[in-house]
Amino acid sequence: MAVNVPGVIVMVVFYLLVLGTGIWASFRSKRKQKKSGATGMEMALLGNRSINVVVGVFTMTATWIGGGSIMGGAEMICTPSRGLTGVIILFLSYTVTFITGGLIFAKPLRDRNCMTMMEPFHTKYGKAVVAALSLLSVVVDMMWVSATLTGLGGTMSVVLDLPYTLCNWISAAVVITYTLMGGLYSVAYTDVIQLVLMLVSLCICVPFVMVSPYTLDISQTLMNSTLNAPWIGQPEMKKTWILIDDFLFVVRKLQHG
Repeated sequence: MAVNVPGVIVMVVFYLLVLGTGIWASFRSKRKQKKSGATGMEMALLGNRSINVVVGVFTMTATWIGGGSIMGGAEMICTPSRGLTGVIILFLSYTVTFITGGLIFAKPLRDRNCMTMMEPFHTKYGKAVVAALSLLSVVVDMMWVSATLTGLGGTMSVVLDLPYTLCNWISAAVVITYTLMGGLYSVAYTDVIQLVLMLVSLCICVPFVMVSPYTLDISQTLMNSTLNAPWIGQPEMKKTWILIDDFLFVVRKLQHG
């Protein structure tokens, strides 16, 4: 397949924009650290607790709703046993976790000046329990990182026609670079850029999908199983407990993450 020149240009601009934003944020982080006298650990993990509300909302949204979630949701809709019903359960669990985490855990942790979510558990239960919980959190985060890189690397591979593994390595290298340079500040500000670009890009895709000869009228695919499996899924009563179990499982996983 011939090289997609516009795609190459867009991907290069995207990575340079993200990397440049991360580097700029790292310098901003260092200036903030000098003015406030905060430790390097506080700046790297918490941004000295000085991230403004707008950036905070963007980075939290981007943390939960990223490339892995979008690609995973699209694949789930195309899976007959899941479909739209499964996606609704997935994103409902995201929403519940997000809201309960903010309302129940955020303020007490901030009032106690905790650096991590494990500190209250360390105070109450000791090192052994915290070690087990930390190991579980690391495993979950490793899975989450792999899902995120899968979404980004998969998109890059399709656009540039490069090996999938190479695209994943390039994506990982960019993320690691700006994270090590600026800590939370770099992550937060690059999340703003990535979320805005993601929203704009998805909106741009809509008219192209609607006029594509490979798409059908929604009324023909929602419930009609003649041409293909209905993408709404199969929300049958006998599957109610399975859906509830999926919901609680994802909520628990996200809370640990």
